[in-house]
Amino acid sequence: MTGRARLRAAVRLVRAPAALTVPGDVLAGMVSSGARLRPRVAVAAASSVCLYWAGMALNDWADREIDAVERPERPIPSGLVSPGAAFALAAGLTATGVGLSAAAGGRRGLTSAVALSTAVWSYDLLFKSTPAGPFVMGAARGIDVLSGAVTGGGTLRSALPAAGVVALHTGLITRLSREEVAPGPGTATAAALGIGGSAGVALAVAAAPAPGVRRLDRGASASLAAMYLAGFTPPLAAVSRGPSAGRVQQAVGAGIHALLPLQAGFIARSGSPAVALLIAAAHPLARSLGRRIAPT
Repeated sequence: MTGRARLRAAVRLVRAPAALTVPGDVLAGMVSSGARLRPRVAVAAASSVCLYWAGMALNDWADREIDAVERPERPIPSGLVSPGAAFALAAGLTATGVGLSAAAGGRRGLTSAVALSTAVWSYDLLFKSTPAGPFVMGAARGIDVLSGAVTGGGTLRSALPAAGVVALHTGLITRLSREEVAPGPGTATAAALGIGGSAGVALAVAAAPAPGVRRLDRGASASLAAMYLAGFTPPLAAVSRGPSAGRVQQAVGAGIHALLPLQAGFIARSGSPAVALLIAAAHPLARSLGRRIAPT
């Protein structure tokens, strides 16, 4: 296999384009905590991307036997990536992510990265198939938001609403993702739960108490909440009307991409509309790239 072919296989393994949904976690956590945006936020965001990619590689390593039956086109069962190489990539990306976070946030950054990587690895290796799976994955994404507050030196308590809402949304996606291959009797229920949860998420972004927020920023966050709903709820409604593997996969992908306007909504409410616009602008790009390399 040529070097270019190996790179393409690695890109598919880690679902590289889906990482566009990750930096917004750190930015939302930082500005929600009351901290100013600092250059080191880029290092913290790179750390989160590495840990996200590590989780994707580890996910496929852990599921390699199941994927050989259910998803033989994935890089490991198709022979494009060996199990050992996938595990080594996951470990290397984890170490890189932890190191970058420590460089950006010192001891607190190291602590948050260790907490995040622990959640990622425990999900993939221990909790994925258990009832606790969606909660663990949601917690991982919430920790990622809080890592922004840690890096910026802000108040963790102020970043908790953003972290909690992102965690809730992620948990809903994770629960629905269990129906991707073989939708069953609970698929429509999971979709209905997603619709109700997404409405609550949008309300939290648009109307949560935030003293001192300018009217312009409040209007921007409400518009982004509407963008979030417009991107996520129609695929969920399609699943609830007639569950199928294809529809579930589309809904899960839409949910992953919907993180961008969700994060942008919290960033706008915190007085950074320009940054919020930048994050929201990545939404169509993420969707376009997601048609080439599935985010799930």
